[in-house]
Amino acid sequence: MKLIDTTQAVGHVLCHDLTRIVPGVMKDAAFRKGHIVTQEDIPVLLSMGKDHLYVWEKTEGMLHEDEAAQRLCALAKNQHMDASDVKEGKIELTAAIHGLFQVDVERLFAVNCVEEVMIATRHTNTVVQPGDKLAGMRVIPLVVSEERVRAAEEAAGKIPLLTLHPFARKTAAVITTGTEVYLGRIEDKFTPVLLAKLAAFGVEVASHVKVPDDREQIVSAIQTARDSGAELILCTGGMSVDPDDQTPGAIKAAGAEVTAYGAPVLPGAMFLLGYFPGGTPVMGLPGCVMYAKATIFDLILPRVLCNLPVSRTDLARLGHGGLCLGCKTCHYPICPFGKEG
Repeated sequence: MKLIDTTQAVGHVLCHDLTRIVPGVMKDAAFRKGHIVTQEDIPVLLSMGKDHLYVWEKTEGMLHEDEAAQRLCALAKNQHMDASDVKEGKIELTAAIHGLFQVDVERLFAVNCVEEVMIATRHTNTVVQPGDKLAGMRVIPLVVSEERVRAAEEAAGKIPLLTLHPFARKTAAVITTGTEVYLGRIEDKFTPVLLAKLAAFGVEVASHVKVPDDREQIVSAIQTARDSGAELILCTGGMSVDPDDQTPGAIKAAGAEVTAYGAPVLPGAMFLLGYFPGGTPVMGLPGCVMYAKATIFDLILPRVLCNLPVSRTDLARLGHGGLCLGCKTCHYPICPFGKEG
């Protein structure tokens, strides 16, 4: 650092906080360490009795923390995200829409392996609301070598590290299977749960039918739902290995290519996901979706509604973090369930 006349300080970076005292009104830092002095600051500084200032010497190849934070922000920010102003060398990103937040975890790791830079985010595959905080980034020192920031940029590549997907699918068809429900022996308690979960994403249930445990009738109901243009087809019940449970076979017989029958998630192991030619997704939902607060359905539904393809590999990755702890008071989604990293 060096000592300079305040009148010559425009563009220089302050080395320490400068406190302003107005008796009976304030005693606080008027200028924080790291502040870049502007022409408008000069009269204020002089009125505070600051005729000289300690500033960082501007050196070629070095970046102030604010400029470095802006470059890190550019590596992360994507559509549907708002960036804060730089404050004390830090920028935060927030959600501009209701959507599914995703992180390229491996590239984020590569960036954070570069010394003196950092980007911290929410977990990937998190549903967020407008205004929710997504990420924060800064460099560690007050000034950093541009070489460090360039290394972070190379590690990140040309595509933003973060993505916020809007929910695109807006209609669903629900097919309730089970002879006991079809004949009215028991009340259908599954459908109301689905209606509430879908409504949270703005999805309208365009059709709902009940069918017995008969493969041909289930196949027919699925095909009718598909022909109606439903953007998502949900089949409830009949997903176990019981001989009366016909739903998995019916989904396949209806023409869907089954991505996976079974997932390493509890509750939700007997979950089925498939796609029809053209991309319409179909799910076979096990009974746990009806009574458990959080299941495999809650983890996969947001991705499907965003038109994001879900592969068998994606489902396999859910095993790490896919065990619900069954807490007495459920705090999902603010809990470890479904967190992959």
